[in-house]
Formats: sequence, C-alpha cells, structure tokens
Amino acid sequence: MAIPLQIRAQAAAAQLAFALPRPVRRLLAGSPVRLDGQQLDVDVQLLLRLQRISGGGLVPGSVGHSRAMLEAGQQVVNGRQLEGIATREVVIPSGDVSLDATLYAPAGLPEPSGLLVFYHGGGWVVGSRKSHDNAARYLAKHAGVRVLSVEYRMAPEHPFPAPVDDAIAAFDFAHAKAADLGADPDRIAVGGDSAGGNLSAVVALETTRRGGPAPAFQLLIYPAVDFTTRRRSRDLFTEDFFLTDEMITWFQNHYLTPDSDKSDPRLSPLLASDHSGLPPAYLVTAGFDPLRDEGEAYAEKLRAAGVPVALSRQSDLIHGFLNFTGIGSRFREAVAELAGALRQGLAEPKTTS
Repeated sequence: MAIPLQIRAQAAAAQLAFALPRPVRRLLAGSPVRLDGQQLDVDVQLLLRLQRISGGGLVPGSVGHSRAMLEAGQQVVNGRQLEGIATREVVIPSGDVSLDATLYAPAGLPEPSGLLVFYHGGGWVVGSRKSHDNAARYLAKHAGVRVLSVEYRMAPEHPFPAPVDDAIAAFDFAHAKAADLGADPDRIAVGGDSAGGNLSAVVALETTRRGGPAPAFQLLIYPAVDFTTRRRSRDLFTEDFFLTDEMITWFQNHYLTPDSDKSDPRLSPLLASDHSGLPPAYLVTAGFDPLRDEGEAYAEKLRAAGVPVALSRQSDLIHGFLNFTGIGSRFREAVAELAGALRQGLAEPKTTS
C-alpha cells in the first residue's frame, strides 16, 4: 500500500529530530516525565510527542484501518532495512491450513545453528512479518542465530485458540524440519513481543506439559500473560505511553470469544498450575508499560518453580521498543541486550576434552 502523507511527514520529521543534539531533543520533548520512581527516556518522550502532533500511534478503529496504520507507521521507527541477512520463504502446515513464514539467516552463519521461532506482536489482531521485518533481522544478526518469523492467523477472523494452534504447529515444524532450516533441533527457542510473547510462553508451557519436544529457551519481550487481573501498572500507564488501556481492551475483545475462559493457561500462562520444567527464559519489561507488572509476576512465578529466568526491566522505555531501533540509540541498547540474551541462551554447549 502507498504510505500515507502524514506517515511520510512523520518519518522525515523523526529522522531530523532524533539527529539533533540531546539538549535540543530535550527542549523539543519537554520537561522530564517521572512516574513510579522512573524517568522516561528523552527519545521516548520525543517520539510520543511527535506521534501526538502527527496523529500517529496505535489508535483503535476498524481492524483494517488499524492494521494499515501500524504497517505504515513502521516507516517511522524501523529505520533502513538491515543488510547482510539472507531470507527464504517457508510454508508451515497447521491443521487444515498453511502458514507463511520467513527464514532469516545472517551471512556466513554455519549450519547447524541456533534458531528462534518468532511470533510478532500486535494484540493478536494487527502486525505481521512485514511490520517486524527489521526486528527479526536485528535479532538474527546480533544474536548470531537463524530466525523463523511466523505469519500466524489473527483475530477477529481467527480468534483464540487459532493463533495458539498455529504457534505450536510452527514450533513443531521447526523442530521436525530443523535440518532443512539449517538449525540444531536441540537449540530452538521461541520468542516474541507482547502478543507474540504470550504465544511464546504458551508454546513453551504446552509443549513441555505434553512431554516434548519443547523449546530450549524463551525470549519473552513485554509479554501479556494474564487476562484475569488488572494490575497496578495498567492503571499507572493507562494512556499517553503508546499502548493504552483502551487498546488493550480493544485487542482482547477481538481475540476472545464469548466462550473463552480467561483463566485458560493457553490465554493466561501465568495461571498454569505447574511451571516446573519449563525452558530457561529471558523476560524483558518496559517501565512505562501497562503490561509491566504481569510480565514481572510471570518471571517470579517461573523463578519460584525453579526455572532459570533473567528479568530485565528497561525502566525508561515504553511498550513496543523492539520496533524502534531505527530512531534513538536508547532503543537499540535495549534490543541489543535481549539479542545478547538470546545468543547466550542458544549457545552451543561446550564440550569437555
């Protein structure tokens, strides 16, 4: 689709604004925002201000309009496409349907390598492989792994549990076809942001409980993990920080059906009766994110069950920062950290002589 004029203008303004010296960016962003003992990063604050001026950001409307606006909006924050990554289209069977996927492989990466099965965010309603193309490329390049980015079915056309079924099918496919994908079947991770983090946690839980094969690692990026409880962070950051309370409700209303049980662990993995034996996890939250507290509660639940977990709160950032690496160094710092965690989580075991 053609990029709307307002998006093109926003992209040009953003590139100019974020290239300015820090004192000038602070002047444009306004007085520092402090809340809950945290201070919002100046580049985050500037981004939010530019979005308000341009009318961009996640604004609930029709599903079609919301999808189009998200795709176009990535022109602002993704930056130039990262080079040095080979791509190959893959078709994944899931029940009676086929899912499209893209395999990303850094140039020169030997086989077999670690592999991340990646589920994009977007509230199970918006987002795509295209919107998360540079995110997948960044993880592949900086973690030194292959990335299989999955186009799972989305609501409202395909509500719960269709995305869950697709996510599990994609992991099973990756494990079964590891050799064809250039991957080591013992070094396959699941990961994703927001709704994709939810699907990743659910895949790890469901595959472990059935007795495997299961992922070797979980990369959970500000995941949604509990549909039943409204925590403090959702009230603190209900608006003005990219993901709003209104948007969360909008997403959930499209994903759930009247028969959905919000306490089902396939929706709310935090509520599973047993988390023991799950693969090690790196879980990152954003300080100014309505989903912050439930993500951190999940890390604590995993830790209590004896699961190795590293929790990292990026206290000065907002929901969605995985996709903001094209603007502002602070976003790249945070994503580089999680890429490093993925690299370590899928490192080839050392052999002893």
